[in-house]
Amino acid sequence: MKLELLGKKLGMSQVYDADNNLVPVTIIEAGPCPVLQIKTVEHDGYNAVQIGYNPNGKSPNKTNACANGHAKKAKTETQQVSQEFRLDDDHEFKIGTNITVDDFKSVEKVDIVSKTKGKGFQGVVKRWNFGGGPASHGSMFHRRGGSYGLCQWPGRIFKNKKMPGHMGDKSRTTQNLKVVKVLPEKNILLIKGSVPGHKGCIITLRIAKKTTQKG
Repeated sequence: MKLELLGKKLGMSQVYDADNNLVPVTIIEAGPCPVLQIKTVEHDGYNAVQIGYNPNGKSPNKTNACANGHAKKAKTETQQVSQEFRLDDDHEFKIGTNITVDDFKSVEKVDIVSKTKGKGFQGVVKRWNFGGGPASHGSMFHRRGGSYGLCQWPGRIFKNKKMPGHMGDKSRTTQNLKVVKVLPEKNILLIKGSVPGHKGCIITLRIAKKTTQKG
């Protein structure tokens, strides 16, 4: 069964596992995510479920009439973030019901989609790990990228050339992260592995696609 959940990265901690080993974990506050809309092939051309998430308790007075009306149809509160995921023909979702971390109790591994930390405009040394030039005085070549263009032919810079530019703030998917513990009463998931993004960023959490789940 396909299952996704929206959440927020809170930070890192460490817990002891069953073998008394200290395990570093990322704390994720996920859900509850109400089902706002169910899309079908007959009406929309594909099968999908649209879910919402309200991480900061956004007031309905601070949202537009479209968002309020959309949530009112589903008989839920206005959601700050909404997202959809594709489905097969058979599913058990109903409009207005909530998807929570409790649904991930039997899941061993998950995939997490988020945006990486934005680092602004960076040079080639930080962005591409260039070695740079001599550090001594007078070299005039310290952290530059060197020659980029070609002279008469082709008279331009080839695509995908490693140059200074914007770094980070891109969507990344980390696969097969282990679910260490689920705390349904606090809507918390403890995940072992690298979770992209800064503290407080919105993430998408789904059942791992490339791992056979047990149970």
